[in-house]
Amino acid sequence: MIPKKSLGQNFLTSIPARINIVNAGELTKNDFVLEIGPGRGFLTRGLLDSGIKVVALEKDRDLIPILSETFASEIKSGQLTLIEGDVLLFEPSDYKLLANGYKLIANIPYYITGAILSRFLSHKNSPSKMVVLVQKEVAERVVARDKKESILSLSVKVYGEPKLVYRVNKGSFNPIPSVDSAVLQINNISRKNFKNQYQEEIFFKLLHAGFAHKRKFLISNLLEVFKENKNREEFQKLFEDLKISEKVRAEDVPLDLWLQISSFLLK
Repeated sequence: MIPKKSLGQNFLTSIPARINIVNAGELTKNDFVLEIGPGRGFLTRGLLDSGIKVVALEKDRDLIPILSETFASEIKSGQLTLIEGDVLLFEPSDYKLLANGYKLIANIPYYITGAILSRFLSHKNSPSKMVVLVQKEVAERVVARDKKESILSLSVKVYGEPKLVYRVNKGSFNPIPSVDSAVLQINNISRKNFKNQYQEEIFFKLLHAGFAHKRKFLISNLLEVFKENKNREEFQKLFEDLKISEKVRAEDVPLDLWLQISSFLLK
């Protein structure tokens, strides 16, 4: 199989990386795992050897016969369910993958990393844990390694607890990508930070407003979008109560304060 650039195929070949990914899943014998993009089945083999059940979703129809032959016995026994499909259209409940009832472990296509994280973290049937192999810079941005938040980092943290657990050299793939990668673990996934769906919508509207102009002060960005909801004096009073400087920028505001601002906008 020649990897397809159009599908972002960079097949994992490193056994140490595979071991670290599987270990980061903290698997027990009763676990169900959703694997996105099994490719040639390298990570799939490591997951199956753990004794758990796997639902593997592959978009590339040319890989389906290869995977079907490689894992014929596991498919026959019911340990592996192989599906041809698009991850962005996939409905977990169709395969009895219900909220907090499975883990997502995968070497995901890098060009849709954000879309995959968003879809599964916010899905009503979200996994209890995600372990994904992503670009190293993306993983570092999610955990805000430089202490600077972003829309991406806050969008992940509002649903779970991200952790960079292992760095993977670009030589661990075929073909070799241009950047190094990292294993990102997201634990304790839930919607507990939101009182209702409306607050969830307001929270993300708030984030996009706050980061719309990175060099402008946060309060100025928010007034541009929410001036019909709250005036400057109300925002100033809120910032004073929350002990937020009026000269703070969005990247310097932690998650708990974003959530308090979103609650303020609900009133």
